[in-house]
Amino acid sequence: MQYRRLSLFAALGSLALGALQPVRAAVPDSVYQALDQRVKILERLHELDQEAAAAKAKDTPVVTANSKDGFTIKSPDGSFKLKIGGYSQGDGRFWLGDTLKARTNTFFLRRVRPQFDGTVGKYVDFRIMPDFGGGTTVLYDAYLNLTYRPGFKVQVGKFKPPIGLERLQSGAALLFVERGLPTSLVPNRDLGLQVHGDLSGGRLSYAVGVFNGVVDGGNADTDVDDSKELAARIFAQPFKQGTSLLQGLSLGVAGSWGNSSGALPSFRTPGQVSFFTYTDTTVANGSRVRIAPQFTYYTGPLGLLGEYTLSKQELTRKTDSATLQNSAWQVAASYLLSGDQAGYKGVSPKKSFDPAKGQWGALELAARFHQLAIDKDAYPIFANAKRSARSATAWALGINWYLHRNTKLNLDYEQTQFKGGGAKGDRDAEKILFNRFQVSF
Repeated sequence: MQYRRLSLFAALGSLALGALQPVRAAVPDSVYQALDQRVKILERLHELDQEAAAAKAKDTPVVTANSKDGFTIKSPDGSFKLKIGGYSQGDGRFWLGDTLKARTNTFFLRRVRPQFDGTVGKYVDFRIMPDFGGGTTVLYDAYLNLTYRPGFKVQVGKFKPPIGLERLQSGAALLFVERGLPTSLVPNRDLGLQVHGDLSGGRLSYAVGVFNGVVDGGNADTDVDDSKELAARIFAQPFKQGTSLLQGLSLGVAGSWGNSSGALPSFRTPGQVSFFTYTDTTVANGSRVRIAPQFTYYTGPLGLLGEYTLSKQELTRKTDSATLQNSAWQVAASYLLSGDQAGYKGVSPKKSFDPAKGQWGALELAARFHQLAIDKDAYPIFANAKRSARSATAWALGINWYLHRNTKLNLDYEQTQFKGGGAKGDRDAEKILFNRFQVSF
């Protein structure tokens, strides 16, 4: 600022001298030369001042905080970035018709997940996401993603294998408080290496990876044998760039192939109560194959999601062996009464909650029907029909209130019927009222 003022004074002085040309003859040339030299010096100092400010701007980090990106620090050129975000879900679970008081009505923290995303050196992205929900600490995501082109990315670390449709959906974007029964038959998290990308302007996405291999619904940090598992998924939005009613339709199929040995999973109800377990001496011993066709359809306020999952596993119990096929499917529908846009990645209300302006956010109705069926050959050798149900069939109704893109309230009613699993026949139906208060950023 000081240099600019001196330059201005020098320039004014030069003009004044120009106006006094008639008396220039009385002033020695050395005076004019000295003034001209002073102006040049001041102009150069001003240039240096501007260059220093520009250099400082190149090294000054850009700090932002908003509802979309959370808290972000990045270099001016974007080559280095750290985004601090996450979400927290406070749930309530209330059992209806529980005359024997076998279950506890409770409020609890379902998920508490700080999330750290970033970029190192322009092309390498990373994510670290632990979970502190339920009074435990579990590492869910820890991976690097080499992103050179949208059509070819390399991901390595711990993350979701590319199989289950609803499993691949963020826990903060779920339509219901709990995921549907098909997610019981796909991996939760696994360690591996994956090549993935988006092609043809986002109309086609693919993923192919090699993983340690985990049991259905599993989340592991190490491997228990030398075998590895191959997983792949292809997902298409063929009408994405059109204008027809099919523009919001997406179709895909995913699967995994590998060998496994050791412990087998148990399966849980929407209320997170085990309804099927294998006998203690039954273990995986051989091939495991999964296949999962899936679809979504979103147009305006309407949303549809559907998937089918088949899990085929070779297992043994003492001298007996078999290949069992368990299957599950679900169809879920939603409609936004507020007219907002439905989407796989969640809802962002056009008008955030602000009673003073007569704005109430977005209101959504949801319905779901889903089922998980156990292979009939599991009984009586590999499972006990008096303790493990042959199938679970559930339906749910829900209402979701999105105050703004960062806050959501859920209220669900879910009822599950069973075949078998009871000492004298069918297990008693599970009837639960869920509620959730979620904050994400």
